[in-house]
This record gives sequence, structure tokens and C-alpha cells, in this order.
Amino acid sequence: MERNSIIDFKALEKELQDAIAADEKYKRENAAKFRAVEQKVASYEEFRGIVLASHLKPLEKKDKIGKMTVPWNCHTAPGWTSQDDATEIPQEKEFLQPETSAEFYRYWRRHLQRGPERYQALIQLGASKLARIFQTDIGFGLLGELLVSLADNVRLSDRLVVLAILQSLASTGRFTLNLSLLSPAEREGCRGLFQKLQAMSASSLEECSLEEHPGGLREEERLLQNLLGLYQVE
Repeated sequence: MERNSIIDFKALEKELQDAIAADEKYKRENAAKFRAVEQKVASYEEFRGIVLASHLKPLEKKDKIGKMTVPWNCHTAPGWTSQDDATEIPQEKEFLQPETSAEFYRYWRRHLQRGPERYQALIQLGASKLARIFQTDIGFGLLGELLVSLADNVRLSDRLVVLAILQSLASTGRFTLNLSLLSPAEREGCRGLFQKLQAMSASSLEECSLEEHPGGLREEERLLQNLLGLYQVE
């Protein structure tokens, strides 16, 4: 038999293993994509991160990290007591100034559980920062939560900041689509927010006489009327 007719079984085996690995990778990443869609991730960056991490597997109780001899889940180890909690490694410091929609989404979900906390975070970030974060898209489901947080906690002293935030959100990508996806409760919260802002504006107008009526209040009223149309509030 000639030399060039000899079958290289090792090469065939490697080719088969590579094909199997590629097929498993495709199935794994495709399943991760469906999970990301179902979870309604806030941005493409978060979607991509889920897909790229699809090869990772959750740790089990018996698993150990690196050369450590202590199981990763110390609560399952024999002899564990509640006093051992004092030696746990502190969590990573929370960031207060997210730069991307993915960072904001994680911060919003993990660290801001109560309405007042969420409201204060929005006020501190301000309209300009929020506009930069969400310049591409707010993310499905998030717009409604932002509006409800503003509606439940808006204060008279913050009305100008809130108006600016509403204007910046209305300028983000796919705003009309996100607005159409508001739930009935979120739409009612949006309507309630504008009712409160209108009442605050009327109160400010009453405090000033016609002669002393500052131009800023007129501009505020024009902005409010414009936002009523953008948010489709009757």
C-alpha cells in the first residue's frame, strides 16, 4: 500500500472531536441567546455577556477553588457555625455612577430595591447622564419602572430635574416602542406623575403675580405640555 493512501486515524479523530465541540458550542450559545431574550436583558452588552459565559457551569457543594482546600460553600462544611459569617469576604463595592445601560440595569436590580432609593439614584444621576447611558435604548421593561419610581416619590423641589429626566428619556432610542410596551399599572403611574407635575406647576404659578411671573415658569409650562404629548398622556 502506498504511503499517501494510509489513513491517519489520529487526524480523523481530532477532526471528529473538533466537529463535536463546535456543535456543542453552537447549541450551548444558541440556548443562552434564548435565555437572554426571555430575561429581557437591558442591552446588547449584557446579551453578549450571557452568550460568552454560556460555557461556565455552576459550582457544586463539593467543588473547590484553585488550590484551596475549603469548599466554596462553607455553609455545607461539617462543623460550620453562624459565627463563621464574620470572616466572610466583603462584597465588591457598589458603583454609584454606571457608564452603560448594562451597568445601570445590574445596579438597579441588585442594589436598589426600594422606591425612594431608586428615585434618589435617578435624581443624582440627572438628565444628561441618563441620556448618555440610554442613548441607544432604555431596555424592555425598564422605562415603566423608571416612571413609576418618579411618580411615587417626586417632590416639588425636584420638579425641574424630573422634567429634564423625562425629556432625556424621551430622546432615547426606541422610546416610542418602549412606551407602547408599558403595562396598565405603569401607564397609570406615568399619568399620575404628570398630574403631580401639573399640580406643582400650577402651585408655582399661583405664588407669583402676573407682573412678577418669571420667564422660567413659562418655559417650564411649555416643556410640560410638550412632554404630555411625547408620553401620550391625555
